[in-house]
Amino acid sequence: MKSLKSRGVRVALLALGSVGLLVALNATPGAATNPVRFDSHLLGRGTYQSHGSLPLGQGEDIVVSQITVQPGGSSGWHSHPGGAIAIVQAGESTLYKAVGNQCEITTYTHGQSFIERPGDVVDAVNTGSVVTVIIATFPGVPAGGSPRIDRDDPGVCPGI
Repeated sequence: MKSLKSRGVRVALLALGSVGLLVALNATPGAATNPVRFDSHLLGRGTYQSHGSLPLGQGEDIVVSQITVQPGGSSGWHSHPGGAIAIVQAGESTLYKAVGNQCEITTYTHGQSFIERPGDVVDAVNTGSVVTVIIATFPGVPAGGSPRIDRDDPGVCPGI
């Protein structure tokens, strides 16, 4: 008698579990709300190529810019107070970065993205034959301040 009762409990639990699964699979999810008088336009997308992170403090500005560089043009030596997140939308950009008394050189092409950390002293040069377009986000900018700090040539990247 005991095993028959135990078997009945197991069958009941299995049936209850099956009903619960059936309800869960057929449940209608909550409907999403549609935007109203709202438009979003994708400015750029790039696959992340560098490593690291950027700090962001409360009360600081976040600035977004579209940067256009003609073939042979350059940004000049500079840094950013809160760093930068850049997406190469078109063309290519060769980034010269002063690291101590050495020069790191990396070329980023259309569809790639990279970061510049706060204090990185860099010069971005369009080494290609077409116009370069970069979409850049500058986090950690002092409220109302400039996202760019002009820097002297550190003298470690000859030829630029």
